[in-house]
Amino acid sequence: MQSAPPVLGTENQSPFQVDSRREIISLLRGLKEANQLISMMINGGSEVFITSILEVDDANNTVIIDSAPGQLANQRIVEAPRVSFEGLLDRISIQFSSTGIQRTDFENRPALQFGIPTSMIRLQRREYYRINTPLSNPIRCQMTLSEENRTETVKLSLVDISCGGVAILDDRKIIDCAIGTEYKNCKIDLPTIGLIDVTLQVRNSQDLILLNGKSNRRLGCQFMDLSNSVLSSIQRYIMKLERERNAKMTGIR
Repeated sequence: MQSAPPVLGTENQSPFQVDSRREIISLLRGLKEANQLISMMINGGSEVFITSILEVDDANNTVIIDSAPGQLANQRIVEAPRVSFEGLLDRISIQFSSTGIQRTDFENRPALQFGIPTSMIRLQRREYYRINTPLSNPIRCQMTLSEENRTETVKLSLVDISCGGVAILDDRKIIDCAIGTEYKNCKIDLPTIGLIDVTLQVRNSQDLILLNGKSNRRLGCQFMDLSNSVLSSIQRYIMKLERERNAKMTGIR
């Protein structure tokens, strides 16, 4: 079972590459302990599954993850020449890949395993610090969709937010996901901060298969022409979320 280095993008990511085995294991265990969901991609990213790390075994050089829903999906993952992974840990993107996924069992349930990666990408975008929005009380983005003579207003849940944009879940797959599509007069109600009015431009989309077998679509959208007042509101909300998260981690209430 071998593990391959990450597939790098068009930009030079070499300054962000991690080769230290100790640090790689620490990052993997960090993802596990934080119960972070991880995107697992095959066929060049055309198929995306959501998984999580169940165990990091230094002695046996293995990482064990949740299996995908369905035998056929797991078979495609096992047969894939390369499987790429991406997760978010403390606002930093962690990316790695493997060429040798195998079936296994973990605590009496089906799982997948692969060798501990020999390198990773640890990529932080300081200018656009992203933070996950609360799962218990989701933030909604209100968007107006126009089709022929019909107009529909929908509310979609945010996954994360930054001063550069948001990630949105479109479980009904009703949003035009073509890159460059713009939606004006979108309204996002930020708790304790207030309602902001923004224009969103679709920059990327991924169809996800969740752990329960259901499919969803994640849209990455960029803010367009933000006013200084709206930008300030977003910054205040991000700082609020960060304070709440730090207080929870340190046990302060």
